[in-house]
Amino acid sequence: MSVTAREESTPSVAATLRSGSLGTADIAFFVISAAAPLTVMAGVAPLAVLLGGIGAPAGYLIAGITLAVFAVGFTTMSRHIRSGGAFYAYITRGLGRPVGIGAALLALIGYNGMEIGVYGLLGSAGRDTAKALFGVDVPWLPIALAGLLLIGYGGYRSIEFGAKVLGVLLVAETGILVLLAGGVLVKGGAHGLSGASFAPGHVLVSGTAVVLAFAFAAFTGFESTVIYRREARDPERTVPRATYVAVAFLGLFYAFCVWIVIQAFGNDEVIAAAAKDPGGLFFSAITSYVGGWAADLMHVFIVTSIIASLLAFHNAINRYALALAEEGVLAKSLGTVHPRHRSPYTAGIAQTVLGLVVVVGFWAAGADPYNQLLLWVNTPGMIGLFALQLLAAIAVPCYFRKVRHDEGTLRTVVAPTVAAVLLATAIGLVITHIDLFTGASSTVNTLLIVIAPAVFVAGLGLAWWLRRERPAVYAEFAAEPAE
Repeated sequence: MSVTAREESTPSVAATLRSGSLGTADIAFFVISAAAPLTVMAGVAPLAVLLGGIGAPAGYLIAGITLAVFAVGFTTMSRHIRSGGAFYAYITRGLGRPVGIGAALLALIGYNGMEIGVYGLLGSAGRDTAKALFGVDVPWLPIALAGLLLIGYGGYRSIEFGAKVLGVLLVAETGILVLLAGGVLVKGGAHGLSGASFAPGHVLVSGTAVVLAFAFAAFTGFESTVIYRREARDPERTVPRATYVAVAFLGLFYAFCVWIVIQAFGNDEVIAAAAKDPGGLFFSAITSYVGGWAADLMHVFIVTSIIASLLAFHNAINRYALALAEEGVLAKSLGTVHPRHRSPYTAGIAQTVLGLVVVVGFWAAGADPYNQLLLWVNTPGMIGLFALQLLAAIAVPCYFRKVRHDEGTLRTVVAPTVAAVLLATAIGLVITHIDLFTGASSTVNTLLIVIAPAVFVAGLGLAWWLRRERPAVYAEFAAEPAE
């Protein structure tokens, strides 16, 4: 403790992220919170049921298994790479600096897109909650701006503070879903409990492709465990454990909750109920099986679920920006760490300002907070993160071919190769069904699809420029930190 205090009070010593701060549970809280389980279930799962039928729960299990296979090679590589750059560091080691720099820009756009768009969801959900609980109409912009300030403050504080906040919020949002599950299980559902959702006849249908597209999107951000490596306790063990915990929890919990809501209405009635009011499916179920007070709580916890997701993504973005500033790719000022909180606070301020510009810009244009700010900004971010996962899966066997190691072939070749094929399939499913995510015109959808590859190509151009104009920065990009 005395050493930490002396370091913080000595101006000549630059502050760094606080190592040894996060355990497995802390990192898992960040990752699971980023996925926003309650928001995904109440807001998106009804569409999966409507379009994919009662076999929808199996789609979430399939997505979870796919990402668990990806995690095998991903976490194996995490034992060999200590960089704070996560995705781009892994990709650089396996596929070379140009691809790695392209991945770095793609990561910035991907994570920023996933976070900033969600301020539209916060404004929309906050407005709906105020209307449902108090009967008042509140403009969405003040809610979104309040969220920006709150998230900015959370990122400014220490990582331990963020972990504690996310722990509380995650317990609340999962707790309300467990409460719904308890009510349905105790009462035996609408017509008794059924396992038909997992029967091949209901899983192997054309609508399952749509379910898988939604399901893969529901896991977005799970791989950010490695971003916290520098702050983790015993990262060689903590990071892989947190990754597997996050994937297992999300896959099983999603499948269970979707199955529960199907039981609440019955196999024959749930699709009609979802078609009539998809946004109210979970609220109707919890009102019937638990009570109106629980539906009111669900409204509140959806808002806190969104806040938790925003804070988790904000912390991940800040650490990516910090790593790139330390690499010399971004402005050096973004690499400043707060001397007391040990947070990358200048990167956090910059990210908050960027969010403010985008949110206010959409508001000034008269855009809808959900249909446009959320969906149009989130979608290219989601595609970008899927592309990063694919590149990382391809990078694993390439990396282990270059270095001496004692890892098994299953971990270094088989699992990442299988994951790459499955992830490429997932990307194809999302792009093929992008209209279901955006509800936009074909022109808008085409634009949203090309953003991620365009950013990656721009990154390749940046790599060419750095190699020519700043060779020292290029040569040291994603290098291992000194012991």
